[in-house]
Amino acid sequence: MKKLLSMILAMAATAAVAQTYDVDLTVQQPRYGSTQPDGEAQTCGWDVTATPGAKSTAPRYFSFKVPDGNYKVTVTLGSKRQKGSTVVRAESRRLLLEETATRKGETKTVTFTVNKRSTYIDGKKSVRIKEREKDYLNWDDRLTLEFNGTAPAVSRITVEPAADTVTTLFLCGNSTVVDQNNEPWASWGQMIPRWFDQRVAVSNHAESGLTAGSFLASNRLDKVLAMMKKGDWVVCEFGHNDQKERGAGSGAWYNFAHNLKIFVDRVRAQGGNIIFITPTQRRNFDDNGKIRETHGDYPDAMREVARRENVPVIELHDMTRTFFETLGVENSKRALVHYPAGTFPGQSKDFADNTHFNPYGAYEVAKMVVMGMKQINVPFISCLRNDWKDYNAAQPDDFTTFKWHNAPFYDNVKPDGQ
Repeated sequence: MKKLLSMILAMAATAAVAQTYDVDLTVQQPRYGSTQPDGEAQTCGWDVTATPGAKSTAPRYFSFKVPDGNYKVTVTLGSKRQKGSTVVRAESRRLLLEETATRKGETKTVTFTVNKRSTYIDGKKSVRIKEREKDYLNWDDRLTLEFNGTAPAVSRITVEPAADTVTTLFLCGNSTVVDQNNEPWASWGQMIPRWFDQRVAVSNHAESGLTAGSFLASNRLDKVLAMMKKGDWVVCEFGHNDQKERGAGSGAWYNFAHNLKIFVDRVRAQGGNIIFITPTQRRNFDDNGKIRETHGDYPDAMREVARRENVPVIELHDMTRTFFETLGVENSKRALVHYPAGTFPGQSKDFADNTHFNPYGAYEVAKMVVMGMKQINVPFISCLRNDWKDYNAAQPDDFTTFKWHNAPFYDNVKPDGQ
């Protein structure tokens, strides 16, 4: 029954008529889903956490009921009554704007393109998401914006369908790519939207624990292709969990390579473009302070498929090796989920995860991916924001000055995959 209800909600979300919202947050706004005077459910409103009070500095969420697709979101920052300092994120902690200050009475307007999706594909097929994904702020019937920061101040939001000329980047991968819903985990896929202007949307279909094969089997590529238009880009990072597959045909040079070829063929058949990204390194040092190779033949298998099929490759495998070795054995922990017990609510044990990134690490890896896109000279690289500065993994940003305002959701269970 629960599965049937989810499918009905997803179908309703997809079938809904796209509409424009213009919300004045200087006046009282309702809760999302609350009953209106006509008996209908409210299609936009405060959501997820408590409605913020006038002096509240807590994170707050505002949702809009919209069908799947890309949306131009315009946010007016600032307040007549007080100074503000605001971070803007979308859906599951998808970074759109780093902390931005406004003086009392000052406003600043910022615009992004945000992708919204549900599990619905067609009347016969839907994405088979994991149980844990059902609580994420993705895969539902609404577009959700998060306003965080030292003193969040937002006075107006408009949401409208984006122009057809927007280029969408569809991300396919595992726990190093996914929009991690809960602190302290993070991945590069949820940081990369911060670097592109409103001419680019990012649609992240990755999930923890997936292989290239299980991504296909769960209908995620079917969903990507259902949303993709000619000229869009599909970006694939696999190779972490694939090496753990067992059974007939398993291995880098057979199943893995075969599945990558399926991605290439199906994306190109619909007029899309494809990029491969070699897997991020694990933090596994030898006695000389060098990263050990733990991915076997999988990076080489990806490179070989790319060579045969003329697919551009971003060498994240090499860049993350440089990144870890530059930070060193101890400081590299600052890029990953390494925290003593008690750092986060409900955390009774130490975290010592050498695969999964924290927000700082994910932010740095996202910069590596953007730099890789520049190196292969993809056409949408012209859509980088004006504050982009070229990145060198051998000269990473200082982790002691990195600032991240936690969302109010935590998970003490590490993501699937390792």
